[in-house]
Amino acid sequence: MLIVGLGNPTQEYENTFHNMGFMTVDALARRLNKKLTKRECQAVTVVKEVNGEKVILAKPHTYMNLSGMAVKALMAKYGQTADDLVVIYDDVDIPRFTVRSRASGNPGTHNGMKNIVATIGTSMFKRVRIGIGKPEGDLASYVLSRIPEDDRKTFDEVFDKVGALLEDYVKDGDFEKLMRETNVI
Repeated sequence: MLIVGLGNPTQEYENTFHNMGFMTVDALARRLNKKLTKRECQAVTVVKEVNGEKVILAKPHTYMNLSGMAVKALMAKYGQTADDLVVIYDDVDIPRFTVRSRASGNPGTHNGMKNIVATIGTSMFKRVRIGIGKPEGDLASYVLSRIPEDDRKTFDEVFDKVGALLEDYVKDGDFEKLMRETNVI
């Protein structure tokens, strides 16, 4: 399986709302006692074998709006299909601190997801959305803004919970269970 967290590389974007996917994949990697250090396919990755199967964790380094380039390259390199793909990302259309998972769907307003769908040619892949809430003002400024210190502890708890649920998913392959459990966070 290929688990991709969306975000923007470089320190400038660390701890911003748009990097929820990166932070969640990092939480999963910690649970698997791994670090994403390998640079390949315009991403930073790590491969872990679980139950005899390869699990690839990835953070595209193409910047958000071109995430599909890295996803497509990784899918080709590791022989993955859309059925093997899970994408984790921020979502302004669900309340802050909530999590929603779906087995497929449209990309909504998220440009990274729009690019992945356009690049791989399907929206029939799994996704985990971390709610950041709707902004009062400009959407682009909001998603690229730093997470307020008051919210950081709660988001860290969300990343840990989702990381634990993804760890279970990696082991049991039961996305229906993951959906039930994340959709109550």
